[in-house]
Amino acid sequence: MRYATVIFDLDGTLLDPLDDLRDAVNHALRDFGLPEISHAQARERLGYGSGHLIAESVPGGRDYPQYQELFDDYLSFYEAHSRDKTAPYPGIMELLVELRAAGARCAIVSNKPHSAAAVLAEEFFSGLVEVAVGEKPGVRRKPAPDTVLAAMDGLGAVPGRTVYIGDSEVDIDTAAAAQIDCISVTWGFRTRQQLIESGASTLADSVPELRRALLGP
Repeated sequence: MRYATVIFDLDGTLLDPLDDLRDAVNHALRDFGLPEISHAQARERLGYGSGHLIAESVPGGRDYPQYQELFDDYLSFYEAHSRDKTAPYPGIMELLVELRAAGARCAIVSNKPHSAAAVLAEEFFSGLVEVAVGEKPGVRRKPAPDTVLAAMDGLGAVPGRTVYIGDSEVDIDTAAAAQIDCISVTWGFRTRQQLIESGASTLADSVPELRRALLGP
């Protein structure tokens, strides 16, 4: 196979977490007497980390007087309920099994808090994904390359044999910053056209298409 190391974004690429994320945001908004957000609003605000998601959902953004308290409320609820409705996209588990059988080493990078990313990686992908890296102090979130570079370092990966797979413009920019190839999937939180407009050069419209891009016919 072309790549020895395959690094995946988590939300919108491997897992569909939208309902759990929206529920957690709305739980916190209700606690502070604020209007809830819709499914569509949650979708369009994902990709830049939990801080951005909350900032886009409260009046005044990060200047909202109780922003930190509301964020902490959201995070506490989400960490307790992050697996209520979340599940891998159809075909993802089979693809990871095939990659492992082919000798590829797999990792996850995410703009989720590191604790949440690690819990979900262990819950859903134990034995298939070796490294999971989320946002934490000293590691800049995507589109900075830090999380990808940390995952590559953990696996001893080299850029020319590593590919990054994601579903948003953030992931395209992250791969470019890390100087590795990128495959953009269209089943996540951005449309095919949005990905093309963001500079996607290789796209996969289905898990079988992604499999062919990674493993061949």
